Amino acid sequence: MRLIRAFFAAFVVTLMAAFAAPAHAQLRVDIEEGHLNPMPIAVNDFLGPNPAAQQVGRDVAGVIRANLERSALFRPIPSSAFIERPQALNIPPRFADWRIIDAQAIVRGEVRPLPDGRIRIEFDLWDAFGEQAVRRPDGQLWAFAVETTPDNWRRVAHRISDAIYEALTGERGYFDTRIVFVSESGPRTRRIKRLMIMDQDGANPFFLTGPDAMVLTPRFSPSTQMITYMSFETGAPRVFLYNLETNRREVLGDFPGMTFSPRFSPDGTRIVFTLDINGNSEIYTMDLRSRERRRLTNQAAIDTSPSYSPDGSQIVFNSDRGGSPQLYVMNADGSGQRRISFGEGRYSTPVWSPRGDLIAFTRQGGGRFAIGVMRPDGSGERILTESYLDEAPTWSPNGRVIMFFREGRGTGARLWSVDLTGRNLREIPTQTDASDPAWSPLLP
Repeated sequence: MRLIRAFFAAFVVTLMAAFAAPAHAQLRVDIEEGHLNPMPIAVNDFLGPNPAAQQVGRDVAGVIRANLERSALFRPIPSSAFIERPQALNIPPRFADWRIIDAQAIVRGEVRPLPDGRIRIEFDLWDAFGEQAVRRPDGQLWAFAVETTPDNWRRVAHRISDAIYEALTGERGYFDTRIVFVSESGPRTRRIKRLMIMDQDGANPFFLTGPDAMVLTPRFSPSTQMITYMSFETGAPRVFLYNLETNRREVLGDFPGMTFSPRFSPDGTRIVFTLDINGNSEIYTMDLRSRERRRLTNQAAIDTSPSYSPDGSQIVFNSDRGGSPQLYVMNADGSGQRRISFGEGRYSTPVWSPRGDLIAFTRQGGGRFAIGVMRPDGSGERILTESYLDEAPTWSPNGRVIMFFREGRGTGARLWSVDLTGRNLREIPTQTDASDPAWSPLLP
């Protein structure tokens, strides 16, 4: 986290001069169509005045291409097909050369060393068929410059990817984010489960906890500064808080039973979790400032896996009070509890979309596990992916992609992602087996 803070201490965004745009349709990707008709886009290697800057430029462009391709909304055109070689940013592209290879959008950039050892990275974005720069709704160009340390080039590449995604889809991107998950290793009889964190594309992985205590269900705070998770570090399952900036961790509270399944409230001031006392699992909330706790459910059944709505007014959770595990929604104070899942099978691990329009879940039935979504009232249920074991969905911050873990017969767990169309299914690279992913909000 110190690296992130250093990055933003040196972060400078310079919007280019704006002027009236020509009157014709804005270049846009239909985000609802998934990857059936991805937009052809040309991402040039960023220019540089010396070999070191040129290498950074190639690396930045490579990450941008990979991010856009992985979204399945874009089809980066191989650079071997380019007719025009990269030009300085103050020279408009030769649009006819790009239309010949069917490029609808053109990305260019430069990397320049600064006297203090930092680098300046800038980019611009062009509409090849409209023959104009792509602009924001307020008329400003989708272009900026960043001054930072050379080792932060990957962060800049993710930020540029997000800018391109937003410019061409109208929705915020999700590339400048992190994933925290449970790294699994060792034989099945002595499985080692540690917290690991990485960039959303699998880069820069490192461990947060040691191999001595099993961990489960990590979750980010809205600020991305804190993680809450369950650990057996003290012997019994306990909810922990982990500060990513100080590396300090603490037990949430001294409870008479087991605590597990924690999540932050949308404003980061509370934790909602499950407390099991003598076999009775109920949902509680705790104010992180006063450490005052409040009980939200009161059933002889198992109530667990709570998740707040993005406005903090409601909580979805899992309960077997009706005879089998199903999904329920209640108000944030515990009132108005009502069942929302009525399909065949057993429902678990619900999580509310950041957009507020959907709830993702795991459904088990017929010897298989599926990841699906439904509206908060239970209508519109759709299954996105299904296998021997698909479990534990987590949302991208723009609510368009879901990550989960998949395990096969006799094979280890791995991370996968799928978009809301259900067509863009991809494995996420990890160094070890991996489960229980949690997607961060966009980094500040």
